[in-house]
Amino acid sequence: MKIALLQLVAALALGPVALAHPASPADLILANANIRTLDAAQPRADWIAIEGGRIAALGSGAPPRSLTGPATRVVDVHRKLILPAFLDAHTHPVWGGLSYGHCALYDGNSIADYQALIAKCAKEDPDAKWLYGTGWRDGLFAPNGIPDKHLIDAVVADRPAAFSNVGGHGLWLNSKALEAAGITRDTPDPPHGRIDRDANGEPIGGLQEAAVQLVTSKLPPPSEAAREQALLYAIHYFNSVGIVGFHDALVPVRNEGAAQVIPPFVPETYLTLEASGRLKAYVTLALGWDRGAGLEQVKDIEAVQRRLAAGGIAAHTVKFLLDGVPVQRTAALIDPYADKPDERGALEIDPPVLDQAVAALSRDGFQVHFHAIGDRAVQASLDALAYAKSKLGRPLDRPLISHVNLVAPADRERFHALGAIPIFQPLWASMDDYMKLVAVRVGPQRMTHMYPVATLMHHGVMIAYGSDWPVASANPFEGIEVALTRRAPGEKSGEQLSPSECIGLDDALLDYTLHAAYTMHLEDRTGSLVAGKDADLIAVDQDVYAVPTDRIGKTHVLLTLYKGEAVYGEFGKL
Repeated sequence: MKIALLQLVAALALGPVALAHPASPADLILANANIRTLDAAQPRADWIAIEGGRIAALGSGAPPRSLTGPATRVVDVHRKLILPAFLDAHTHPVWGGLSYGHCALYDGNSIADYQALIAKCAKEDPDAKWLYGTGWRDGLFAPNGIPDKHLIDAVVADRPAAFSNVGGHGLWLNSKALEAAGITRDTPDPPHGRIDRDANGEPIGGLQEAAVQLVTSKLPPPSEAAREQALLYAIHYFNSVGIVGFHDALVPVRNEGAAQVIPPFVPETYLTLEASGRLKAYVTLALGWDRGAGLEQVKDIEAVQRRLAAGGIAAHTVKFLLDGVPVQRTAALIDPYADKPDERGALEIDPPVLDQAVAALSRDGFQVHFHAIGDRAVQASLDALAYAKSKLGRPLDRPLISHVNLVAPADRERFHALGAIPIFQPLWASMDDYMKLVAVRVGPQRMTHMYPVATLMHHGVMIAYGSDWPVASANPFEGIEVALTRRAPGEKSGEQLSPSECIGLDDALLDYTLHAAYTMHLEDRTGSLVAGKDADLIAVDQDVYAVPTDRIGKTHVLLTLYKGEAVYGEFGKL
């Protein structure tokens, strides 16, 4: 019902421009197609006509002659599947682009792989004072997900080396890096952070959450040119997997150096690309809340938002980091960790401060966005929304809660009542090495509803998908497959993660298109193929409705249109 209502509202918002058969010829017609519109009023079509970057019309059979003029380009797509282009409701484009631009460890599948990659980077950049990179996976460092400094020392011992994990919540250091940062057994853990230590209190080479700032503050920030190239790299990658818009889920305002290794000065990068006409994507920025400050920062956030808006960049969202991750026991849980009953994790923002901040920002027209992995963090997010709603006497503007690994049973119905939209990372929902460590931490009972997508849908909650790239692949087809199977892409059998939380193909596609557009306030422009909307679509090499489910992740995008412009692929290769 909620999906149908959203589609009806979006259709009505388009008004008289949603013409079935416009009088003037189109610029482009894609004919002989297999089109899935994700529009309840007209779910299927055989052709689509585009004029001035918008969808002029679409229908069954052959396109009417009135749409074809001397300048109209008609492309026979040979029954290829055409879908609305995707949007990513939670990603980190600049950080991701930078991560793949310097000593990326993402391709490693073992500690030995990481050592070989690090040694290669050191050899290729012998003059760098610091060696820095990103991309190691906690799950490969069993049993606790914490790496050891001696593993890097074995391949790089002559200079400091620091490597962020895929989630950006932890750093792996060598001995020289600990020395350069002045980290010793006497260094206290900073607020909301942890220095990993051995039984004697000596730092072993891991830093968690806010402790990463002890090292990242020593690193030179990336140049503006490097940030611009990183963002362009990300947009090209997104286009190649069918994505034409995204929500940058954490943009520092006060350069507090949030728990993740997010580069500073990112707002300037977006403004520069927009001013030069190179920012060809729908973009929304989530401005980061400084956990070390109070309500006085609201004025700083408002100033940055106004400056970005004046430059054409939407930045009406504020992001709160409420907890960490379960493997390191920094996710905030209601009940203790199964393997360490004296620990529950901790909230990184005190609830009274969070309540007041959410109310103040919502009063001023901001959308709020929470990083909440543990059920206690999810609960605190919902409590803050309830507090703000009671203070304002009205619903809040599309509040977002990202990750949502665990939700207490008593909180499941509150999402719908408060209008909260959970943003899941569907590709995470399989029993990979990391999730096997999570299972040890939280115990079997809580694993039965890990990433409770179907459960929340049952309670009438709208779901949206975001990849959290570069933490995971941004390829929506890989995520969609996992959403349907709760197994890693390509797996035909084996253990499923919370199999009762599997969903259907139409729902998964909506979560990456119309629902993601809704989180970005763009549902009247994109997210479904409807006359009058922007011409944002993809053509792919196989019909995901017809292939075996375990092959959906192998789908390749042949063509991506953004506002009618081919930003990836070629018409001639359809």
